[in-house]
Amino acid sequence: MPHEHILVVDDEREILELVTYNLKKEGYRVTAVGSGEEALAATRTGAPDLVVLDLMLPGVDGLDVCRRLKGDAKTRAIPIVMLTAKGTEADVVAGLELGASDYVTKPFSPRVLTARVRAVLRRGSEAADAEATIRVRDLTIHPGRHQVLVGQSPAELTATEFRLLTHLARRPGWVFTRQQLVDATQGDDSFVNDRFVTDRSVDVHIVSLRRKLGLCGAYIETVRGVGYRLRDA
Repeated sequence: MPHEHILVVDDEREILELVTYNLKKEGYRVTAVGSGEEALAATRTGAPDLVVLDLMLPGVDGLDVCRRLKGDAKTRAIPIVMLTAKGTEADVVAGLELGASDYVTKPFSPRVLTARVRAVLRRGSEAADAEATIRVRDLTIHPGRHQVLVGQSPAELTATEFRLLTHLARRPGWVFTRQQLVDATQGDDSFVNDRFVTDRSVDVHIVSLRRKLGLCGAYIETVRGVGYRLRDA
């Protein structure tokens, strides 16, 4: 069951109650407020995991709330789903350019809104996972920094070698075929000798990777007839 905290901001009581009810039914923790000022105060007392934000609010309107949240280092990472009757193309573009993650127009389906909220939270979770540091015994991989440490010493890897190692390390103990590893390495710089990485060239990259990882190179095991895996013990 979800456990994320969602802040819902809308000055229409009926909509506030409808959205709150449906999100709580899905297991989310919900704080409901009716103005932009209250929304800003609520994010200062405890940052929510997501904000469902109406644009047409009294006083500080939704666009201004979005602008302030995205302009503050403490709150800019909070995803915002805009919920509003202002559904023109210009309105949508304005909201998205301010940093909103999604835009739902009124009248709306509570099931659709809940699905959009779930999708935005999932994307945020996947992005965080992709940046998370990976540790396997004496290996430390920093995806965001594109850095690999063997013990305390950095290993100088090519972009393709880094992708191979990261893919193996995300699921230590799992066996990946050469084709799966080819798919994992594809990118703008995945050329070797003016050609794409192929299932045969994966073997060459693994040999180079093992050498650059020193003693940790032995973590990469060949599974005959199948492919490779990274030992986790």
